[in-house]
Amino acid sequence: MSFLGPNAMTVLIVEDDPVSRKILHRNLSRLGCTVLQASDGAEAWSILQREPVRVVVSDWMMPEMNGLELCRHVRERADANYIYFILLTARQGEDDYREAMASGVDDFLAKPLERQELMIRVMVAKRIIKFATQARQLKMLLPICMYCKKIRNDDDYWEKIDEYIHENTGTDFSHGVCPDCYEKVAVPAMEASLREISDGQASGKEPTSD
Repeated sequence: MSFLGPNAMTVLIVEDDPVSRKILHRNLSRLGCTVLQASDGAEAWSILQREPVRVVVSDWMMPEMNGLELCRHVRERADANYIYFILLTARQGEDDYREAMASGVDDFLAKPLERQELMIRVMVAKRIIKFATQARQLKMLLPICMYCKKIRNDDDYWEKIDEYIHENTGTDFSHGVCPDCYEKVAVPAMEASLREISDGQASGKEPTSD
């Protein structure tokens, strides 16, 4: 079993320097990743069209297409699995980081590369990809009861939709009342309760409770 567990991630290295590319390949392989390589953004973009890449580790400054241009292309893809994008850079200006984040970069690795830092970034990437995959799955077709709106889970057990989502993503809910339900359900229920209280007072009886 690899350091990252039984499910290895496919990582694409995008680096025009062959020595840096070799170091990245060796370290990522030791972490248990399936590693692909490209020498510039254009080659990387071609690989992304045909391979199930989940993480990109890309240099910033490259010929043909630089790291930010590649990241923008990745973020513009429609109906595709989320790709975690790590940018390699020796640039440390605040404006540089702001530009990179605006382009869709998820994380940064400073040059010269440190193996421990790479390991941490890959672990975070795996965690984010897991949650992104769960969210994507929730958008797909779910077996839901047409009457009570409960969802059937993987154990063939029917549970409330908020419980199902919480178990699968960790999301918590705050409950409110939408305008339609307020008019159709809440208002009639409040009016019925007021009538019951009024009738009970008129007859000298205590109102009943459920």
